[in-house]
Amino acid sequence: MTRAARVTRGGARTNVAIREAAASLFYEHGYEATSLRTVASEVGIQVGSLYNHISGKEELLTDIMVSVMDELLDAVNQALVGVDGSALDRFKAAVDCHIRYHAEHARETFIGNTELRALSDGDLELVLAKRAEYERLLQKLIKDVAKETGADILDAKLQTYSILAQGAHVSSWYKPGGPKSLDKVVNTYIKMALRQLGVESDS
Repeated sequence: MTRAARVTRGGARTNVAIREAAASLFYEHGYEATSLRTVASEVGIQVGSLYNHISGKEELLTDIMVSVMDELLDAVNQALVGVDGSALDRFKAAVDCHIRYHAEHARETFIGNTELRALSDGDLELVLAKRAEYERLLQKLIKDVAKETGADILDAKLQTYSILAQGAHVSSWYKPGGPKSLDKVVNTYIKMALRQLGVESDS
């Protein structure tokens, strides 16, 4: 982050700058290797001034992880609101949103998938509760597809884990402007998810 890109000290803009700096550093160097002094330096403030905005480094990590899950839940729910169709259409819309979000927020989702061990009990429970809520949403969509199509789903929970893993995988390799367009990537993963369910789709 260049100095020109840093926001002014004080208020909500500094909070955003601190979170942005922390996300970049956690992604590039890992949570444990990142000090608050380095975060403060990136933002352009003294390390002591950070405590006017946060209680400590773990608060930054927890905020990133919780924000990711809140945004993902909201995005998928909004996608489902826009679908006036079958359970299969709703499932496809959810997978579409899931893959796109992970491709477009690779940094934050990578942090969420690699730094859980750094959270203390209370913060860990909060993040895991958000994840469990998201898993329940996907699992219900899978079960609805089974009821509607008669698909013989071996294990809805494991199928849910497979979709979650697909998102994590996409965030690890997808780069905008690469050889595969995001639309093509998303459509391929949707077809893969449907085949794992034993359901064929015309689109």
